[in-house]
This record gives sequence, C-alpha cells and structure tokens, in this order.
Amino acid sequence: MAGEAASLEFAVARGSGRRPGENDRRWRSRTRNDLIRFENVGLRYGMGQEVLRDVSLEIAPRSFQFLTGPSGAGKTTLMRLLFMSLKPTRGLISVFGADTARVTRAELPALRRRIGVVFQDFRLLDHLTTYENVALPLRVSGKSESDYRADVVDLLEWVGLGERMHVLPPVLSGGEKQRAAIARALITKPEILLADEPTGNVDPPLARRLLRLFVELNRLGTSVLIATHDLALMEQFDARRIVLAEGRVRIYE
Repeated sequence: MAGEAASLEFAVARGSGRRPGENDRRWRSRTRNDLIRFENVGLRYGMGQEVLRDVSLEIAPRSFQFLTGPSGAGKTTLMRLLFMSLKPTRGLISVFGADTARVTRAELPALRRRIGVVFQDFRLLDHLTTYENVALPLRVSGKSESDYRADVVDLLEWVGLGERMHVLPPVLSGGEKQRAAIARALITKPEILLADEPTGNVDPPLARRLLRLFVELNRLGTSVLIATHDLALMEQFDARRIVLAEGRVRIYE
C-alpha cells in the first residue's frame, strides 16, 4: 500500500520522518505557520450559554491529532468551526493565515477546498457509482474527466476499492462506504483532513485498517484530525490528543 501511495501526487510534501505529534510544541514556538489557529475562541447559540469557552489550539503542517471528549462536549461544533461553517462569537480563528471573521463568501470556497472532510454518515449519492462519487468534487469544479480519471482510479485502489469503483453505494458495506468517503475527501489533495467519527460504524478490524490509511496519509504530508470517542482506537497510535470537556480544551502532546 505504501508503494502505491507514494506513486500518487496527493502529498504536497513528504513527511519529516518524525512521529506525528512529536516535538509539536517546540516546533510551534519557532514559527507561526500553523494551518489553523484558535485564540481564545468562544461560541454560543443565540442567548444561551457558551458551548465553547476560551479555546486555543493550533494545527501544524504534517501533524496528526485526535479530538475527543464525551458526547455533547462540543466536538461537532468545533469541527464546524474548523471547516468554517460556523463563525465564533468571540476570539480569533485563522485558517491558512486568513482571519475567518473577515473571509468573504466569495473567498470561502477556495479555502474550503484545502480542507478534506469525512462525515460519519458518509454522504454518498446513491445514484452515482463509487467512482463517480469520488470524482464529483473535481467534476463540479469544471475539470475534464480525462484530466482526473487516472487519479481517481489510483486513489480508489489505494483505499482498497479498485474492484468496487463501478458499484452503487447501496451495494457497498459500511466499511466500503467509509473508504469511499475518505477517497472523496482526498481527491482534491487537501492540506488538512478532518474526519468526524470515521470508525463509528465499522467493526474493530476495519477501524484499525482505516486508522492505517490515515497514518499513511499523514506520513505523506497531510495534517490529520480525527474526532472520536473510541479510546481503543486512540491507544493504537501515539498522537497528540485534543480533549474537549464542558466547552474547554486540554491538549496532551
């Protein structure tokens, strides 16, 4: 699998060789080139209490982290802020150097294309084949199939769906749907991948396989953030943990 992945052009740059999460704090003290940065971010819905309070964190290039916490802690809200589908009530969120509070509607799509998102419920279109679902972001951006077909086929083979690319989603298993969703998130070659409970609907062996895909992707240069409450999954890989509880964040390097 690693050899196939290396042949793809999904990595903007090769990994540094260090373990994800290692020396992140020291690295951040030398530079401010974080891909995403939160400074004292708070968010409330309407006149209610703050859902997130004084959240400060950074996502560095080529980093790997888990986002975890109990149900209702605000993980989904934090993910929506990361993807710029919400704006904070207070504080600063910088995405690729841009203050999200000042990003215009016209500028937003270009920033979002640099972020891949894997949803827990897959969000595949049932009337499109696996290949067509994965290719959809490129098709809607106006690219010709002759320009992207080889990339889509290579990526589907990398996630283990080379033999299932012409199958419709209702025929796919839960694990196959999740891998198709991962491939769709990666086809635009994002700098960051956000995955919301990507192993929530699969059995433990497949969860481990999916984790290996994320680790390999990170090794090739993409920053990865996985939102999960699966402690067993997190124990399988030594990475930075962002723990969210009662609206506040604690970070364990």
